[in-house]
This record gives sequence, C-alpha cells and structure tokens, in this order.
Amino acid sequence: MNEVNKIIEKEFDQQLINKYASLMALGNGCIGLRSTHEEEYEGQIRGMYVAGVYNQLSPSQTTKLVNLPDLVGMEIEINGDVFSNATGQFLFYDRKLDMLTGELIREVIWKNKDGNRFHFLFQRFVSKDDLHLLASKLTVTALDCNAIIKIKTGINAQCVNQEKNELTEELVKVFDKRIMQGVYQTTESKYKIAIATTFVSPDESEVSFFTLNNQLLAAVTQELVVDHSVWFEKISSIYTSNEMLREDPAAASVNTVQKYLSEGYDNLRNSTTIKWQDFWKQKRVEITSKDKEDQYALDFSLYHIEAMTPAHDDRLSIGSRGLTGEGNKGLVYWGTEMFIAPFHLFTEPEIMKRLLRYRYQHIKEAKVNAALAGYQGTLFPWASAFSGKEETLKRSENNKVSDDIQDPKLAKGSVHIVADIAFAVVQYYENTLNEGFMAKEGLELLKETARFWVSRTTDVNGDLLINNVIGPGGFTELVDNNAYTNYMAFFNVQNALNFMGKYNDPDAELLQKCTDFLKRLYLPKPNDENIIPQDDTFLEQPEIDLTEYKQSLGSREILLDYSQKELNELQVLKQADVVMLLYLFPDLFSTDIVKKNLEYYEERTVHETSISNLVHAIVAARCDYIDEAYQLFQEGCLIDLGPNPNSSDEGIHAASLGANWLAAIFGFANISMDINRLKIEPKLPSSWDKMNFPFLWQGAKLEIIIAKRTMTITKQYGPPVTLEINGETFDLTDKLKVGL
Repeated sequence: MNEVNKIIEKEFDQQLINKYASLMALGNGCIGLRSTHEEEYEGQIRGMYVAGVYNQLSPSQTTKLVNLPDLVGMEIEINGDVFSNATGQFLFYDRKLDMLTGELIREVIWKNKDGNRFHFLFQRFVSKDDLHLLASKLTVTALDCNAIIKIKTGINAQCVNQEKNELTEELVKVFDKRIMQGVYQTTESKYKIAIATTFVSPDESEVSFFTLNNQLLAAVTQELVVDHSVWFEKISSIYTSNEMLREDPAAASVNTVQKYLSEGYDNLRNSTTIKWQDFWKQKRVEITSKDKEDQYALDFSLYHIEAMTPAHDDRLSIGSRGLTGEGNKGLVYWGTEMFIAPFHLFTEPEIMKRLLRYRYQHIKEAKVNAALAGYQGTLFPWASAFSGKEETLKRSENNKVSDDIQDPKLAKGSVHIVADIAFAVVQYYENTLNEGFMAKEGLELLKETARFWVSRTTDVNGDLLINNVIGPGGFTELVDNNAYTNYMAFFNVQNALNFMGKYNDPDAELLQKCTDFLKRLYLPKPNDENIIPQDDTFLEQPEIDLTEYKQSLGSREILLDYSQKELNELQVLKQADVVMLLYLFPDLFSTDIVKKNLEYYEERTVHETSISNLVHAIVAARCDYIDEAYQLFQEGCLIDLGPNPNSSDEGIHAASLGANWLAAIFGFANISMDINRLKIEPKLPSSWDKMNFPFLWQGAKLEIIIAKRTMTITKQYGPPVTLEINGETFDLTDKLKVGL
C-alpha cells in the first residue's frame, strides 16, 4: 500500500489561513475542530463544533451550528515578546495534517526582535478512541539564549464567531488547582455544553488561574535553558446535554480529563492512531497514477468523510460543510443522501442506515412541512438541523427574507429532496437486503414520500404534471416538469408500490393513487434530436457562449455579467439535472441518447456547484469519453484543494468529497448493480495503472483490484456473489482473476 497522504503547508501565508483551517480540520464525527493557529492573527476564524448542537440567534435568523468556546488558542510570550509571525519572523515553517494518524503537527523556528531563535513543535488531535476527548502538546526549545516563557491558555468563550447571544455562561470553575471547566447554555435550543481542560506544565513552572472577558485561563511561567526542550500538554473534553448520557455533562467532562490526565499526550495520540490506521486499512481507495494528486484527493475525501460522519448517533446527520466550518449554517441538505451516504453504504452500511434513521425520526416534522405547503405525505426540508424542521424560511418582522439565508424559493421549489431520500432508502435495501429495516422504517419512508408526490401533481388534460419546482442544478428556477424531479418521483412511487406489495401493506387507497400516478405522470422524453428537455422551457431559451466561464473554475464569474433573472432565461446551468439523472439511472436510455445528452448539457454547464464536474465525469467515463472524464474528475477535486485562496474559508464542501469517491468507483471502476448481480466494466484513465478498493455488496466484502489488463476480485467474507464483468457472468465464491 502506498503511504496515506499528508496535507502539507510549507510556508506561512496569512491569506490562506482560513482555507487551511478547513482543509486540515480535525474530527471524529462528534467533535470538529478547525485547524487554526495557537497564536492570534487578524481575520482568523476559530471554530469548534459538536454534531447536532444548533441554535437560533433570533426569530428572524436561521438556525446554525454552534461555534463553541475555543480550546486551541494560546498567548505565548518569550522575554516579553508575543509569539507571532507579525511580531517576529518564521525562519522555518512546516505544518502537516497526517491523515494516516489524524494528528496535526506544526514545526516553527521563530526569531524575535532581538534576533534570538526558538524552536516550537505544536501537536494536536481529536480522539477517535474517545469521542469526547481532544489534546494538544507544545514543545519549546531556546536555540540561542536562556529565556522566560509565559503562556496563557484555557477556555475562551470571548471569540465565539463574533456572534452575540449564542451561548450564556453558567459556570466557570477550577478543580483541585488543575482542571478548568466552563459550562454554557445555548440561548434558544437550551443545550448545556460542558468543557473541561487542564494545562500540564513542568513541576517547576509557576501556575495561576484567572478569568477575563468570558475566558477562564491558566497562566504558566517557565524558564527556558538553551538546547533543553520544555513541553506543555493540554488535555480537554466536551460533553453536551444533547447526547444520550447517564451522567451530567459537567461531571462527565471533568471525569474524562481526570481519567486521561496521567496517560499523557503521546499515549492518547497512539490510541487514536490505531483507530485511524484501521479505518484506512478497511476503506481506502488506492490508486497507482502518474499524477500523485489523484491519490491525494481521494485520501483527502475519505479522511474528511470519516471525520464528519456522526456514526455514533442516528439522531444526527452530516451538514454541508461537515464539522469544519459554518458555511450554509452547518445545515443538512440533499447531498448527504446522494453523495456521502453511498460511501458508507458500500463500505459500512450500518452507518448509512443511521443516516436514513435521521430522516425517519423526522417524518412527523416532514408531514407538518407538507401540510403547511398544502400537500399530503412528507415534504422533507431543503435545509434541516437537529429538529428536522425546515430551516430556510426564516423571515424578519417586516416579512423580508433575512440577509443570512438562502432564497426561501429553494425550500418551496427544491422538492426533489423527497425523492432523493426515497432513492437512498431503495439503494440501501438493494445492497443490504435488510428486511427488518425495510418492512418498518423503509416502507413508511417510501409510502409517505409517495403520498407527497401523488398530492404534488397537477392534472392537465389527463396528464399529471409536476410544476413550479427547482431542480438540483440551479439557475433555472420554478420550472415545470423538471426531468430529474419527474423521473425521481416516478421511481419513488414505483418503489412504494413494489414494497407495499412485498410486505402486504393494506393501504388500498394509496395503492390505487400510486397506480394511477404511474400511469399518468408526464416523463420528459428525448425530442427529435434525442435531447431530453431539462424542463418544459429550457430548450426554447437562448444560448450563449460559455467558453470563458467554463475556464474559470468555481469563480462564479458569470454572475458578474448576468443577473440571476437573466440566467433563468438562458440555456445556462450550474450543473445539469439531466446528467445527474443519467448518472443515477444508467440503463434508462440507450447509450446513443446518453452520449448526445452529455455532450449537449456539458456545453451549457459552467460547473458552479461542488459536485457538477464529478457527476459529469461518471457519465463521461461510462460513455468511453475517458480523457474528458479524467479531466472533469481532476477539476472536481480542486473544489477545496485548488488554488482559490478562499474556496474553503467557511469549511470544506462535504458533498464533493463523496462525489470524488463516486467518480472513482462508479465512473472509472464503472460499477453498477441490480438486485441480483454486481456489474463491473472498468474505464481506467490512461494515467492510472491500477486501482484497489474495498466494496461491500449484499453482505460480502470484496477486494477489487483493477489493472490495465487484468482484474482480481477476492471475497474476504460473506455469501457468494454473482458478478457480471464486461458482460460475462461469473459466480464468485473465493477469488477470481479475469483478463480485460
């Protein structure tokens, strides 16, 4: 196995400070920690989050992920000089996130204004072994002269995202002159957050504690002797009342710090390293490519998917920026089910089941949402938080939309999320054959989403139309008969009907309505030129040359030249809904029609969503446009990793990480399936010599190795699998090697 990559920053650049805080963020699915520097810099956005902890700052504002008091920051003085690149000079700088171990390491040689040099080694991790634990270590060495170092650090509730009234302080306390604790409560959601920390220093250090401006701090003074290293450690824990705990969060936080205090940073780091190494052993996609960036992008994607997924609690889901920042307010969108959940489904399906249970547990709220909109069944929210309610439709007292939220038309029109969730339910069942889940949670989700679609149609001359919707692709708003939406709704209702029959569901009225829906729903068909109309009017709109906009990756330059209203009346797309449809249903249309539509819509797409390039890459690979697919894949991987200095300031783009994996597995490995067999028809890029990845299918764990001329599939455990490789059928019981 080639080495799991590190994210490396070789020089300090303040312009990139927030981008790298996101790219190098640490997490364990419960806690997310932005990788900000210990020292302060203007504009640096600190962030620490716990999955599921949201708050609404005021009735007119959107619910958001809560930024918790900071544990990272340190004010470091040496001989009276504050440690910073602004007050001295970094002669050497190297920072890396080791994705193999989950540890962030920064090494700096700093020269102060007097010309004396000091070596700093900063280390930090969020534990994968204990979800409530995080720790850091600082090792300082004077290189030129003896000195006095003073460090102030603790729990800083002063710098919580510059927001007012997000948290109220209930208690700050020091236990046994050693452990600092802050207990806070969110202002609207009323969650209690308990944070405990201890700052361990040499025995001879002078230590005192004090409070200042919503901070509880330890002040440590220590002598530095030339060439003798001095280390300091910080062991911290976080608990909230939103978790299912047996003990009070305040007591739990202190008990956890006491439990781990004697183990020390290195032992605790070693425990979490074992868990990360096991993750990579079980789930890594390994690429042998002429371009090392391909492996780097896939490692980056899988690391962050793992770090952001709350696998421990099925009441939680994954926000659009994971736990790395507050972009999109940390809310949950359709991308979780469509782009992130498949990685879990085909590597550890129990996690996808938990993500689906998040939706199932909010059927009640989705029914209320549908009723408020005038429909039956469940209308799952476009943006949701812990409560499962719609979080985009917040208005101020004068009934104007708040500045900090998306256009509420998105919530009213983006109803495709209902079918997206149903699609994920069926996908989960076909891979796991989990009858227990499907007979209860799955069937209810399918029935209630089908009930919504039946009520959402308009009868026009005997045809059932789905009008006034927004497809996933953007720019085109409130259109009629969006192809993606209509076909997905058909799939949704068809499967509700199928599983009602399978489990002998007695709901005769819904059965009749679904049967009628399937007979009469209008499904856009290819026109005389074999183009599937994205909606009723798209093909009638004027065209413009998009060449210059397509060359400006993710810059949104087209919005500098055209208004949203103007784009709504042109053949211009952020991403192509029809191509998304072709990705999800590869056998829906003939290869010729798929190719024609890919070419047509690619010309009209500026790829201004984080997943657009990658979806196009999958369909292009299947069409044997492999060079084009590879280019789209590499461009898609640059959403966060590209040169744009501010691309990820507010957090990484979670859906794109899942889409990177999908492009590799469902594009270049070209896996597809029906309920009876797994199909593989590889389309490796010319620069890839081999790809090796795990794949879990109906209880069988497979190791799949695809090379230029051969493919080897090993069943590591589970039942026999029926395979179809390049059209030829095989029964896999142990190991199979075939020529390509």
